[in-house]
Amino acid sequence: MATNQKETVIIGAGPGGYVAAIRAAQLGQKVTIIEKEFIGGVCLNVGCIPSKALITAGHHFYNIQHSETFGVIASKVSFDIIKMQKWKETKVVNRLTSGTEALLKKNKVEIIRGTAVFMNRNHLTVEAKDGSQDIAFKNVVIATGSSPLEIFEIPMGGRVLDTTGGLSIKEIPKHLVIVGGGYIASQLAFAFSNFGSKVTILEKEASIINFFDGDIVKLVKKNYAEKRVDVIESVKITKSVQTDETVTINYIKDDKEETVKADFVLVSAGRVPNTTKLNLEAAGVKRLENGRIDVDASLKTNVEGIYAIGDITPGPAFAHKASHDAKVVAEVISGKEAVVNYKTLPIATYTEPEVAKVGLAADEVRGNKDYKVSKFSLAGNGRALSLNANEGFVRMIIEEKTGKIAGAQVVGVSAGDVIAELALAIELEMVAEDISLTIHAHPSIAESVMDTAELAMGLPIHI
Repeated sequence: MATNQKETVIIGAGPGGYVAAIRAAQLGQKVTIIEKEFIGGVCLNVGCIPSKALITAGHHFYNIQHSETFGVIASKVSFDIIKMQKWKETKVVNRLTSGTEALLKKNKVEIIRGTAVFMNRNHLTVEAKDGSQDIAFKNVVIATGSSPLEIFEIPMGGRVLDTTGGLSIKEIPKHLVIVGGGYIASQLAFAFSNFGSKVTILEKEASIINFFDGDIVKLVKKNYAEKRVDVIESVKITKSVQTDETVTINYIKDDKEETVKADFVLVSAGRVPNTTKLNLEAAGVKRLENGRIDVDASLKTNVEGIYAIGDITPGPAFAHKASHDAKVVAEVISGKEAVVNYKTLPIATYTEPEVAKVGLAADEVRGNKDYKVSKFSLAGNGRALSLNANEGFVRMIIEEKTGKIAGAQVVGVSAGDVIAELALAIELEMVAEDISLTIHAHPSIAESVMDTAELAMGLPIHI
């Protein structure tokens, strides 16, 4: 077999891989990207993007049935899930994935469809439908992402779905059990509840979305209760039994054996890195006990010329982390000095209300006199009131000595968008006065950030 010489090879075309490929090409590299399944990875095809489409459809269906507050009275409202799925796939997913492939080609990135396996520290074999090829590389970036964690007690198949199956479901469950209480599970619980499903969440930890402050979780749980979503925490699942029409799950809660029966079960209990089938041992690449690849701040592995980014490296498995890693690694390969900086890595979860955070959390600094906490309620924000969405707040964590913003949380409408201003403020080491002196459009949710800053200064207007 002839060996093809390549300069920079990217394995995986998700939000880490395709971004690394484009940026490396922009910086003068000759880039080849290898993808075994679909351009855009999990995020664009069966994750971040389609889940938000599902959530949006659920919001529309629910809101049109509960719009009396605005004087809008609707009757005989129905929902066509097949039509919704068609819109999601053709107008959202396919548009983004085809656009991403076009961007790769525009930047002269070579695309190879197939599965890559290491032969040694300088060679790969790529298996494709039309045969295989041997590739020698100068640099390689591993960006193979992650897959849903399978639970032995709940075998997949039939009426037991992973998140991919859940996002493509063709009928609305009467009762859906979601196993897991992380950000994906918590979002989908609201989506299906808005479609009319009875939802039960089973979470093994003491709290769902436990990476958020306790008062934020409490508010999300309150909205779950209002929408027929049961949250059962600190459970241990022991077995499941599936029939043609139902799935019954046995679990232990407070030392008591309990059962729950549903017509569908969605397992969203975490993700595992896609590293086991790469034959990393042949290349000498070090893996950690959890299967992730050990890297330094420049995303270099222990083997020269081999890099790793995204879900397969230590840290949270977020698409925006992978894209940040991608830009850094492209610079490193191109000879620039660059390191990752996760200080301003935001987390946004599209629950009800929407929640987001960046930097230090309020629970982390509780009782610590080195920090001051300022919180402004959206009940004092005109735009939130006009949207009938005034539940929530903006909160800032301020360093007492320097006055710098060290952390923030946003709860409420557009939280995932509003948090960006606060992330930028932390990145630029801004103080509250910097934000207060920035003129914000009126009326806007973003004004609440300015109001929070003024509150931190002791000069509040709207509180």
